[in-house]
Amino acid sequence: MKIDILTLFPQMFSGPFDESIIKRAQDKSLVEINIHNLRKWGLNDRRTVDDRPYGGGPGMIMRVDVIGTALKELKTKDSKTILLDAGGERFTQTKSQELSKLPHLILIAGHYEGVDHRVHEHLVDEVISIGDYVLTGGELPAMILTDSIVRLIPEVVGKKESIIEESHSKPGYVEYPQYTRPEVYRDWKVPEVLLSGNHKEIKKWRDRL
Repeated sequence: MKIDILTLFPQMFSGPFDESIIKRAQDKSLVEINIHNLRKWGLNDRRTVDDRPYGGGPGMIMRVDVIGTALKELKTKDSKTILLDAGGERFTQTKSQELSKLPHLILIAGHYEGVDHRVHEHLVDEVISIGDYVLTGGELPAMILTDSIVRLIPEVVGKKESIIEESHSKPGYVEYPQYTRPEVYRDWKVPEVLLSGNHKEIKKWRDRL
């Protein structure tokens, strides 16, 4: 299995992935884990990866075009692409078992105020959450998925262990979709209401989602 992880903070992964079962799995070539700094695909000399949200609001949003360029380089016909986001499907042992059977995973660790919602809608195969709580970014969830998945790869764990499977209801989105520049990307457009400057209509649009 091959796992590619897109992150703004690649050094966060050096400790957890250099120890224990994950390290042994890599040493045995049972899994290949590559950590990619998303700024490699950033814009201009500053390697910019984010911008202000359309419609106003706090924080910065990660750009769809930067993530799209990175995925274009990394994806193959065998890839499954996953965004780590609090509004996604709840991660379970059943999902971990399903993902452990795939040849190539690409995990995207979100950060800042969020990720342009066109990433959710068009660029990834799944959006996964590790729970109904807020973290600084998607790096820790990416580590959790990787740890859970890698230990299920044949020969990684020395002996068979019993696994208790739990089913959880799928949570809804915890926040309205966010968008930032560019206004149009691959014919995927930002909702017109967010470009209107009409804050009353913008609030109405956000509240109904």
